[in-house]
Amino acid sequence: MVQIGYTMMTEQAGPRALVDHVVQAEQVGFDFSVTSDHYFPWLRSQGHAPHAWTVLGAAAQATSRIPLMTYVTCPTFRYHPTVVAQKAATLQLLSEGRFRLGLGSGENLNEHVVGGGWPPVDVRHEMLEEAVGIIRALFEGGHVTHHGTHFDVESAKIWDLPDEPPPIGLAVSGRRSCELAGRLADLVIATEPKGDLLDAFDRYGGEGKPRVGQLPVCYDPDKEAAVRRAHDQFRWFGSGWKVNSELPHPDSFDAATQFVRPEDVADAIPCGDDPDDFVAAVKPYADAGFTEIALVQIGGDSQPAFLDWSAKKLLPALRDAFA
Repeated sequence: MVQIGYTMMTEQAGPRALVDHVVQAEQVGFDFSVTSDHYFPWLRSQGHAPHAWTVLGAAAQATSRIPLMTYVTCPTFRYHPTVVAQKAATLQLLSEGRFRLGLGSGENLNEHVVGGGWPPVDVRHEMLEEAVGIIRALFEGGHVTHHGTHFDVESAKIWDLPDEPPPIGLAVSGRRSCELAGRLADLVIATEPKGDLLDAFDRYGGEGKPRVGQLPVCYDPDKEAAVRRAHDQFRWFGSGWKVNSELPHPDSFDAATQFVRPEDVADAIPCGDDPDDFVAAVKPYADAGFTEIALVQIGGDSQPAFLDWSAKKLLPALRDAFA
């Protein structure tokens, strides 16, 4: 059975609202949750970017069942890998074992703020691999000293470790990232329903491991209002990761998507209140082999209504379709 998850999207709601939303998501029966980790929203119209790890700590205390996950954290620029390891261990303790650490090579949008420049993708992958090694070493509990190509660690140790460290997931978008995920990760993360990504993950060692996808949706009883909201806040989504990882500012995304039409967005994102449209959008992920699919309801203010509708209509339809 495909598990259906809920996304706490930090780019579109403030911290207290995000916690309220995941509490409701747990109550209505979502199987898991994921949380974006941004310093900037994609577009100014989204309007938010609270600190994801603070939100996750509050969510861990406000919920009791629903799994939590970063989707995804970049452990190489804004955060040093030693700090990511400490945060992940603490969150695993606070959540009593419900946390998974999703990692990726990052986006210029969020990582440029520390002034370290934005290297080419092959260097970012090198940095990610080195960071994962440091994090796993710290999860083992001893003192870690490391002098590598990109990072230095001097006698670091995590003093509060869970009995079981959080599983590590890696985000993939091409062959090299699939190779890293197959070798280094406990699960794979993707935002497109591409079976070839999962095939490559399997070839490099990922066979049998969980695979988590993500899909934007826009519920509203007024379909045209849903299309307008999706276009206003999510028209950047179809640009692809090679573009999305490189642009440095929300205004860059606004300029890059100025010719995207509402009907273009409606073709790619299910909008309205017909559960069959949402089931049809999830199907390519299930067919590709994803075992977990996290939905992103577009629009911070629309979350309570979406969650109420999900309990009554959407989750039963999805479970009927993919049980």
